[in-house]
Amino acid sequence: MEAGARVYGGVSADERHARRREQLLDAGLELLGTKGWSGTTMTAVCAEAGLTERYFYESFADRETLLVAVFDRITEEAARAVLAAVEASPADARARSRAAIAAFIELMTGDPRKGRVAFVEAMGSEALMRRRFETLDTFADLLAEQARDFYGLEAGSGRMVGLTSFLLVGGLAETLIAWMNGALDTSREQLIDDCADLFVATGEAAVRLAPER
Repeated sequence: MEAGARVYGGVSADERHARRREQLLDAGLELLGTKGWSGTTMTAVCAEAGLTERYFYESFADRETLLVAVFDRITEEAARAVLAAVEASPADARARSRAAIAAFIELMTGDPRKGRVAFVEAMGSEALMRRRFETLDTFADLLAEQARDFYGLEAGSGRMVGLTSFLLVGGLAETLIAWMNGALDTSREQLIDDCADLFVATGEAAVRLAPER
């Protein structure tokens, strides 16, 4: 039997490794989401997770590698939530927009740590900032794909669809930051409704312009 396959107490080495990695990710979320970038040291993460540095390096090369992984876990959860909400909603532009936006905003604000990691603490690290830009690209591509499918446009058609997707995704992120910081005096439900209306109006305008652009 290989060393990596050894079983103790009914749990394999790979399973133990995966559990330790999740403990470190949970610790990273807690610290980054409450104490911020400067308070999320490797020593603090290990203490929060109840693990030694040996186990930290088992999963992550350094602090930034861990924090990017924390960020990735949040955005992957957001993508799953958004797609599930869209698939469960009626085939109506307003309903789908609202479902997607609600799923995203509720995830990021239901656990304030996630919103802070995704939108605030990403500014404290070059690696996290790069990942944030890459993630905006991914969500913009996802929105463009959904829009082309919904409106029956050919794949890759109309640069206006891609341009509008970047505008909406980036605008939603910045609007959510403003709301989290108290700059927008509105309830979460009203924010979701208003953003849904703007998504639909802007998206339909882009579809009308697509053949011309």
